[in-house]
Amino acid sequence: MALLVNRIDKNVLKQRLKEEQIKRKTISFYRYVHIPNPEQLRDELYKKWNEFNCFGRIYLAHEGINAQMSVPENEWDNFVKHLYSLSYFKDVPFKHAVDGNGKSFYKLIVKVRQKIVADGIHDKTFDASKTGTYLSAKEFNEAISNENTIVVDMRNHYESEVGRFDRAFCPDADTFREELPLVVEHLKGQEDKKVIMYCTGGIRCEKASAYLKHKGFKDVNHLHGGIIRYAEEVKEHNLESKFRGINFVFDERIGERITSDVLSECHQCGTPCDTHVNCKNDDCHLLFIQCPACAEKMNGCCTPECMHIAALPIEEQRKLRKGRIKQGEESLSVYKSRLRPNLKEILKGNLQLK
Repeated sequence: MALLVNRIDKNVLKQRLKEEQIKRKTISFYRYVHIPNPEQLRDELYKKWNEFNCFGRIYLAHEGINAQMSVPENEWDNFVKHLYSLSYFKDVPFKHAVDGNGKSFYKLIVKVRQKIVADGIHDKTFDASKTGTYLSAKEFNEAISNENTIVVDMRNHYESEVGRFDRAFCPDADTFREELPLVVEHLKGQEDKKVIMYCTGGIRCEKASAYLKHKGFKDVNHLHGGIIRYAEEVKEHNLESKFRGINFVFDERIGERITSDVLSECHQCGTPCDTHVNCKNDDCHLLFIQCPACAEKMNGCCTPECMHIAALPIEEQRKLRKGRIKQGEESLSVYKSRLRPNLKEILKGNLQLK
């Protein structure tokens, strides 16, 4: 029986990817479709895609699939033929990465979840299939030029921080389930206005558009294929990009640059910067924005405490983690940047970055 998980050390896998000579395509796709047995399908997909040497992060649920993948170019035709042979995914559209270097994932992960997008919705009368109207890049540009149009970013705060459409309402939230009620509250009393929504690849704003319609909004629209497809269409049709900055992506690249605009600043010194990094302390991995100067001075860490831990021998770091876990202490790890520590204030009392 094929091994259905990859347990090789991530550093070994990353080095293999770095040395790999083959070319890869970075793609994403999703589809809301009823899957009666996602666990069985999960195993089938893992075995087949492992044969094709595919990498990526794929979530399956009874409501459908959400996939971000890296596929070898020499296996692309086989991959598409196999995927389209499954009735659930026949002719599912692909969105291709802007940079196209393929160095996006270093192993294959296929997981079964309750939902492909955790939405926090428990209303049994909600029908996610009753979505809003799709808009092309051209149609989105035309709609956003009307000042009466409401523009909503359905991504997390750390995504909109580095790139967004002008005039967009960007919820101050860290998860999609937090954003939905914030958006509804923000738009209260404007149910008759035209609403246009966007997200990275379309999956979140598609469900959000159905939710707004469920809440009584009349004219709900969303960007077809998200920012990824928008960037492709802007290039294909020589359109003006109304999206500025970086499109945050959930893989090793972290971000795809759409325009040269820098909308954010280093979380440690305030210098204009839009480079997201994860703290080098393996027991922290805080996601934050760090400029090259601070990266050098802080050795890629978020605080002096993390610098100290990251500088210890690996075995010492492991002992600290084991000791903390044994005593029942919570992990220092954070999911994305939900803790949002004020790094500037922390560093004022510990280290001068001049």
